[in-house]
Amino acid sequence: MREINDIENVKQRFCTYLTVEKGLSKNTAEGYIDDVNKLLLYTGSGGITLCDVKEENLHEFLCGLNDIGIVPRSQARILSGVKAFFKFLKIEGYIDENPSLLLESPNFGRKLPDVLSVEEIDAMIAAIDIGKADGQRNKAIVETLYGCGLRVSELVNLRISQIYAREEYVIIEGKGGKQRLVPISQVALKEIQKYINSRRSRLKIARGCDDIVFLSNRGGRLSRVMVFYIIKQLCELAGIYKNISPHTLRHSFATHLLEGGANLRAIQQMLGHESITTTEVYVHIDRSMLRREILEHHPRNMRNVKR
Repeated sequence: MREINDIENVKQRFCTYLTVEKGLSKNTAEGYIDDVNKLLLYTGSGGITLCDVKEENLHEFLCGLNDIGIVPRSQARILSGVKAFFKFLKIEGYIDENPSLLLESPNFGRKLPDVLSVEEIDAMIAAIDIGKADGQRNKAIVETLYGCGLRVSELVNLRISQIYAREEYVIIEGKGGKQRLVPISQVALKEIQKYINSRRSRLKIARGCDDIVFLSNRGGRLSRVMVFYIIKQLCELAGIYKNISPHTLRHSFATHLLEGGANLRAIQQMLGHESITTTEVYVHIDRSMLRREILEHHPRNMRNVKR
């Protein structure tokens, strides 16, 4: 069994394992490293080495997370990082047995994400001041997020060369570097083209950013935090007081497709979900629409209406 003499080196090797061998994104790998750091704080305070960690120690670690107010969903996410780390330690020969093998994630209810109505999205777009320097960019951002159902990371990394305007689709590089084709509306294409045309004379584009679609006011890459701020500000201007983030537009995209009769498998492919189970949350979100459909079209209900 190999000895762990340099934990920082082991964590770096773990990060490489996650990104290169498992194909996880840099952000996900960094999140797993943060989970490992939480575990190391626990083992360090108890004088336990990683080689001596037992299943009961991990149960105690999870109980500690619960005691300090970490919600079950976050506990489950931290546990995923810890389990991946011990699996890595076993593969690399640092431990003989994996103490996390039989650990089960805490139970938690399904939290349905907030969704904007079509009218609320229209209100957000109407709140954009096109006369401002970043107005056309922000309008194109909203149309693209909502029109394609993109993650924020996918939006900020979108390249002009990945847009096929004639065919009306874009190539999106999602989690783990996996690519998918996503249809894009003529409305979104028009707003993107307007923005690209306007920025040529207004921005000094930073080196290496010529092919990036959405840029900051300084001509560099637009950050994910900035997109979050843009969406929050537009919601306030539109008088929308829900718990909104850029991801809300992705949820709204999927929900409105389902309302319009789109196939769940097609929505899964457009969102880039590996599992249909992830996409099925939108069936729960749209329960009001499903109830209405039953009331209007079920033969028993139709018979009652005729009476």
